[in-house]
Amino acid sequence: MSLGPILAVGGAGFNSDTPTPGLDRFFLSLTGQARPRVCYVGTASGDSILGLHRFYRACGEQDCGPQVLELFRPPSHDLTDYVASMDAFWIGGGNTHNMLVLWRDWGLDALLRGASEAGKVLGGVSAGANCWFEACSTDSFGDGLATMAGLGWLAGSFCPHYDSEPQRRPTLRNFIEFGSLPDGYAADEGVGLLFEDGTLTRVVAGLGTGAAYRVGLRDERFFEEAIVPESV
Repeated sequence: MSLGPILAVGGAGFNSDTPTPGLDRFFLSLTGQARPRVCYVGTASGDSILGLHRFYRACGEQDCGPQVLELFRPPSHDLTDYVASMDAFWIGGGNTHNMLVLWRDWGLDALLRGASEAGKVLGGVSAGANCWFEACSTDSFGDGLATMAGLGWLAGSFCPHYDSEPQRRPTLRNFIEFGSLPDGYAADEGVGLLFEDGTLTRVVAGLGTGAAYRVGLRDERFFEEAIVPESV
């Protein structure tokens, strides 16, 4: 079945300490609803109160109905009806590996897949962007950057924080050159890649700077091609 819109952001957005109201507004507009119910999922940060506070603060600048799904304080044992009642889901940053372990244990990955196939909007930053791809560059394991498999709903790999963390660019190059990651994408802070039914259709920037990048191997050599985003 086809997937709904997925916005993968390299950094900032909603639960960040760097306001990006234009990017947040763009994400909400993808629902087509006048006042969408947008659900924050902060599993990757252990459902931190700080992330939740930032989410509600950002939603105060938008015309939306903010909701929250906390697996450490779940709304119910069966999340099916709760997930089905939302228009969009924003996934916060943190530990990608631990987030996916909990999602799978609770069956949230399957529920979000069903929501996407029903046309609901998914998006997120850092771990909340990594998770949708076949694989990603992550700091989940505590010893620098590593690679890990994602949900595989979007083809290729993803690397967030491309311009803000100096180790990201050279490490990604090594991962791809040595075959640890497939070809894919990287994104600077505040830059979002919009995928519709699995295909990249738009690249947007909420901070007025930065870019997205296609990365991979061509003729057995690493390449990096910038995609200039449109400001939102």
